[in-house]
Amino acid sequence: METIVGMTAIAVGIMIGLAAVGAAIGIGLMGGRFLEGVARQPEMANSLQTKMFLLAGLIDAIPIIGVGIALYLLFASGLVDASVLELLKAQAS
Repeated sequence: METIVGMTAIAVGIMIGLAAVGAAIGIGLMGGRFLEGVARQPEMANSLQTKMFLLAGLIDAIPIIGVGIALYLLFASGLVDASVLELLKAQAS
């Protein structure tokens, strides 16, 4: 049981970390392209800014969904519950 709990914790950490890194890279690339577009056509700044913020919100939704799935795997799937966590704490002491 301890192996399942440990592997679940590792999987949750990897899911959250990769989602955050992917979103950060995506928003960074999008911000750079936005600045390039505004530098080329300053009159399009308002339109490009609106689209950029909309896409930034959509890109940020992906890590939030990943965190939700990770927390589901950790707590709601039955792999880890309060009694297992208390048992692991007692063994660590």
